[in-house]
Amino acid sequence: MTSAPGTRRRRGGERSVVPRAEFQSYYGRPVIKAPSWAAPDIAGYFFLGGLAGAGSVLAAGAQLTGRTTTATALKISSLTAISLSTVALVHDLGRPGRFANMLRVFKPTSPMNVGSWLLSAYAPAAGVAAASAVSGRLPRTGAAATTAAALLGPAVATYTGVLAADTAVPAWHGVHRELPYLFAASATAAAAGMALVAGTTAENAPARCAAGLAAVADTVVSKAAEQRLGIVAETWQEGRAGTLLRTARLLTVAGAAGAVLLGDRRGPAVASGLALLAGSACTRFGVFAAGVASARDPKYTVGPQREQLDRERAAGEAPRPEG
Repeated sequence: MTSAPGTRRRRGGERSVVPRAEFQSYYGRPVIKAPSWAAPDIAGYFFLGGLAGAGSVLAAGAQLTGRTTTATALKISSLTAISLSTVALVHDLGRPGRFANMLRVFKPTSPMNVGSWLLSAYAPAAGVAAASAVSGRLPRTGAAATTAAALLGPAVATYTGVLAADTAVPAWHGVHRELPYLFAASATAAAAGMALVAGTTAENAPARCAAGLAAVADTVVSKAAEQRLGIVAETWQEGRAGTLLRTARLLTVAGAAGAVLLGDRRGPAVASGLALLAGSACTRFGVFAAGVASARDPKYTVGPQREQLDRERAAGEAPRPEG
């Protein structure tokens, strides 16, 4: 705690000799505990879950419109991504048995618990859909699994944004309205990128359209998030997180532009798809890094709380301090 010079409190009509205290630092130490998750595990888990979930939605659309090559490619990529995502989650938990223990209860406030339940429902559906598409067997079962995976896909792609925003981490909680939409846009960009890389140019028109829409949404939501964060936006703009998020925007916009303008040719389509995939990964790792940075510096915890209290006092919704 430090004191503002020249300020005094009034008590009982007399002027206090004690200066008004203003919080500027908690002895230079974090006010909240920074996330202990490893970035490759959890940021990778965010990215792979987004790729898998959005990929299942695009796969179902491709299946319905007769784009079977792209549909099969996306089903395989979704199965691969969700499998790797599960490995990352288990690695973070420490041993496989802890994953099973997560299913003994259902806790909506626990990101890992909700993720475990979603993975348990989504992964088998994605697996059956991919197996049926590759083997050509049990087409009705495969169609049902494709539908189930597509219905669960949006939740798999975005729930991590909802639950990260529900924590006390300033860079995540401060954008609890925008973060799920940012994750949705990022997941869509990744899935569109995979369709451009693994599908054929004759079938990639929907993916090119999805890439363009995802890039616009990603840019708009990112800007809105930084505006809402106020001083905490520094964690999105500086250091490792700033580098990753700037790179993400550059790759996403460049990939979408390439997809829309040149995606009917194989070489540019693949290059654009890879840029979109890399941009999505950078977004997830950048948001993760911003959250860790904001938790480690006490000014990002105390500053927004002080600003909110001042706003409430100005509106008469909170008592004013004596002085």
